[in-house]
Amino acid sequence: MPRAVREQQMLDAAVRTFARRGYRNASMDDIAEQAGVSKPLVYLYLHSKDELFAACIRREAASLVAAIRAAVEHDAPADRRLWSGLHGFFAHTAEHPDGWVLLHVQARTHGGPFALEVVAMRAEIVEFVTQALTAAARENARCGSARGTGRITGGEASGLAYALVGAAESLAEWAGDPAGGGPSAEEAAATLMNFAWTGLGSLMRGERWSSGEHTPA
Repeated sequence: MPRAVREQQMLDAAVRTFARRGYRNASMDDIAEQAGVSKPLVYLYLHSKDELFAACIRREAASLVAAIRAAVEHDAPADRRLWSGLHGFFAHTAEHPDGWVLLHVQARTHGGPFALEVVAMRAEIVEFVTQALTAAARENARCGSARGTGRITGGEASGLAYALVGAAESLAEWAGDPAGGGPSAEEAAATLMNFAWTGLGSLMRGERWSSGEHTPA
C-alpha cells in the first residue's frame, strides 16, 4: 500500500480515537489497532503521540476550511453566499463528527500548540466571513438604501463575523445529530440566517440599536 494511503488510514484511526477517548486516554496501541497496523509502523510514519495529534488537527482544520470555501456560491447575492458557506460548514461537521470533536473540544482542552492550530483555523474562517459581510454592505450601498448608507465599518464587520462564527460553532453539535432529532445542514444554516441576516439587513439600512432609546423611565 502506498505510504500516503497508509498514513491517511492512520490519521483516520487517530482522529476517531482522540475524539472518542480524549488525548490523554488514547494510546498508540489503540490507534494502531484501529488502523490495522503495528505500533512501530505508527511511530515510523508519525513519530510521536504529540506529532500524531498535531497532524490530525491540521488535517481536520484544513478539510473544514476547504469545505466552507468550496460550498460558497461566489456568483450569488450576498445572503446566498453567506448561507451556502454556513451550509458547507454544517454539512462538513455533520459528516465528520469525530473531526469536529477533535477541533472544537479535544484540541482546546489539551491546550498549548494544539489549541493554537485551532485558533489559526478559526481566524481564517472569521476573515472569510468578514470579507463576505463587507462585500454585502458594499452591494447594499450600490443598490441604494432608503434610510441609511448601508455601510458597516471594518471593526463592525469583524465583530459581527466573530459573533456569527461563534454561533455556528454552538449550533454544530445540534446540527450534527440528525438521528437524535437534530436538523439537516440546510435547516441549521437557515436557522442561523433567520437569526443573523434580518439583523444585518436592518444594520445595512442604517437602523441601529441604541441603549438610550430603551432606557427605563
